[in-house]
Amino acid sequence: MILRAKAIVPITAPPIEDGAVFIEGKKIRSITPWKDLRPHRREKVLDLGEVILLPGLVNPHCHLDYTDMAGELSPPKTFTDWIGAITAHKTGWSYSDYARSWLRGAHQLLKTGTTTVGDIECMPDLLPEVWDATPLRIFSFLEMTGIKSRRLPKDILREAVETIASLKHPRHRALLSPHATYSTLPELLRLTARTAQKRKWRVSIHVSESVQEFEMFAHARGEMCDWLLRNGRDNSDCGLGSPVAHLARNKLLGESVLAIHVNCLARGDGTLLAKNKTHVVHCPRSHDYFKHPKFQRERLANAGVNVCLGTDSLATTRMTGKQKPELDMFAEMRALADKDSAISPEEILRMATVNGARALGLAGKLGELSPHAVADLIAIPFTGKLTNIYEAVLAHTGNVTASLIEGRWAIPPVS
Repeated sequence: MILRAKAIVPITAPPIEDGAVFIEGKKIRSITPWKDLRPHRREKVLDLGEVILLPGLVNPHCHLDYTDMAGELSPPKTFTDWIGAITAHKTGWSYSDYARSWLRGAHQLLKTGTTTVGDIECMPDLLPEVWDATPLRIFSFLEMTGIKSRRLPKDILREAVETIASLKHPRHRALLSPHATYSTLPELLRLTARTAQKRKWRVSIHVSESVQEFEMFAHARGEMCDWLLRNGRDNSDCGLGSPVAHLARNKLLGESVLAIHVNCLARGDGTLLAKNKTHVVHCPRSHDYFKHPKFQRERLANAGVNVCLGTDSLATTRMTGKQKPELDMFAEMRALADKDSAISPEEILRMATVNGARALGLAGKLGELSPHAVADLIAIPFTGKLTNIYEAVLAHTGNVTASLIEGRWAIPPVS
C-alpha cells in the first residue's frame, strides 16, 4: 500500500511536501516525495489529500482504569489529601466500572492519535479481556504497593510475575510497576530491579512527584512522612537524600526504567538519571492539576536525560468549564508549550513520539516514519505551509482523520 499526503512529518528526517509512504505488511518500506516514487502496478495507492501524515503518538504513562474519574476529584491542597480522596473514591468501584473506564480511555487515546500506551494497571484481572477490545498497542505495568497490606515484598513480586507469565498476546505485554518510592518498601524495589534486569523487562515507577515526597526522603519530615508513619510505614529509609537517590541506592535506575514525573530535583539528580540512562516521563496537565513546582525540563535535557510526554490519568486533569477532559496527547503537547517557552514545537513532538518509543525500548521501531519501522501512522487535517508544519501539528484539536497500526486501519480514512 502507498499513502500519499500533502505533507509527511517523519520526525527523524525533515518534513516532506507532497510525499508518499510505501507500506509493506506491518512495516514501512520507504518515505519519499511523490514525484520520486516509482510504484509497481500491484500496489494500492491511496491519496489522503490535505493531511499531515506523522507517526502514531507514543504515550508511555497513563492510568486507563481511572478515565471515568474525570472531573470527580477537585484539585487538592496537598498531595496526601489527593491520595486519601482517590483511595476513598475507588472503594465504590466494581470490576465493571474499571473495565468500562479502561475501554473508554483506550478509545479516547485511539481517536486522538495515540497508537502505543504504557498503562499502569491497578486491576490486572481486566487482562487480557480489555486487551482484545482495542487495536492500541498496550504495555500494562502491573501496580505493586504493600505498605498498608503488610504483605511481604517477595510475595507481592511473585504474584505479579506469575500474572505476567499467564498473559500472552502478540501485540500487548505485561510488565512491573512498583507504584512509587513512598508506597513500596526498599526490598520490593531491589527485588524488582533484579527480576527486571534478569528478564529484560521495562519497569515504571512514580518518583519525586510532589514536594511532600521530596521532603520525606530528603529530610525525613513533613506531612507525607508523618502520614505514612501513622499508617505503619518503616521510614528508616528517609533522610538519606532525594527520591531519585533513593532509587539509585536500591538499584532501580537504568535504561529499562521509566521514572514518572520527577518534579522535584536535588543537585546531582539529573546527572544521576542521565548516567544510568533512566527515562523521565512528564505529564503536563497532571503537573498543572497539582500545581507542582516548575518542571525542570531544561535541566534534565542538558544533563542528557531522555524526557518524554505522557497523559497520566483523567483523575488528575482539570476541568475546563463544564467540559470533561479526555486523554489526548495533543492536549499534553499544547499544555507543555503554554508553560515552557524555551522549547520548540519540533522538540515537543519528539517528546510525544521518538522519545516515548525509546523509553519503552522501541527506538527505531515506533514514533518515527523510517524504513523498517513499524507502520504506525496517523493523519490530521492540514492546509498550511511546510514552514509552519510543527506549529500546525501542535495546534491540531479533535480527532485524527485516520490511524494505522501495524499496517492495518484502526481508524480508516473517509473515502
